[in-house]
Amino acid sequence: MSKLVGAAAFLVIVLSLTVAILAAAVTGGLAGSSPSAAPDPSATTTSGATGQVADLPPGWQAMEVAAAATCPGLPWSVLAAIGALESDSGRSTSPGVSSGANAAGAEGPMQFEPATFAAYATVGPGGASPANPYDPIDAVYSAATMLCADGAGTTSGLRNAVFAYNHDRSYVDRVLALSLVFADDPSVDRAVVAAIGFAAGQLGKPYRWGGNGPDGFDCSGLTLAAFRAAGTALPRVAQDQFGRGPAVVGGDAVRPGDLLFFGTGPAGVDHVGIYVGSGLMLDAPHTGAVVRVEPAGWEGFVGATRPG
Repeated sequence: MSKLVGAAAFLVIVLSLTVAILAAAVTGGLAGSSPSAAPDPSATTTSGATGQVADLPPGWQAMEVAAAATCPGLPWSVLAAIGALESDSGRSTSPGVSSGANAAGAEGPMQFEPATFAAYATVGPGGASPANPYDPIDAVYSAATMLCADGAGTTSGLRNAVFAYNHDRSYVDRVLALSLVFADDPSVDRAVVAAIGFAAGQLGKPYRWGGNGPDGFDCSGLTLAAFRAAGTALPRVAQDQFGRGPAVVGGDAVRPGDLLFFGTGPAGVDHVGIYVGSGLMLDAPHTGAVVRVEPAGWEGFVGATRPG
């Protein structure tokens, strides 16, 4: 969670190691508009990588933090994002999560194919022995082992390591964007994960005026589609989305999943993006651009809302 402050604080916070790794992997560098009123992750009030949080199963965050520590440089939030996408952090009742296999033959909460699990099987502290893909501890520690072997402990290797885990570039984008989310707010709820996961799956698609997808979006078309995927209805245009609220007011903190609005004032909103944490937003910015993750400090910040 991050309070809205000036550009100087924003520029300072993006230098933290974990954020730098994730931001570089997601954006390929923080190129974008000059920040003037960016959210400031130095004001974070979340539990970060310590303690248990509300919307991960009991013990999962601590397990992911410990597993990531076996690979110096691997952000724990990458494991959190993979677990969320693969099995809702072990809570999914789909075939192959707690037993059996899915249609592709994948097994367990981190969805390993049997041969891949055999190659990277790791018994975590308190896990099953021999290593078992259905045991959450073994599954998460084995995922960390595989990611580390493929270079996930370095900024330059993280994206390729996630691609090696699942050969789908949209999947990689979703993992890395959600990694920013979990790093900023580990208590993020599942609706936000669904909305940002959908939006991240559109990265690289062209901006199209009036676009509602699937091949292109304008700014409010992207937010409309993202929150629809999470079960929340929004009006079509940015001005009406701002009016829908509820507003993030006073000294409250901006959280991943909040909508950030820009324009000339409350009656002149002309742009919206989805805050993903660490001073970044996911948006469809303008004609000639593509859906992207960029600094959230656009000029003309009007306010934020928290759909739900």
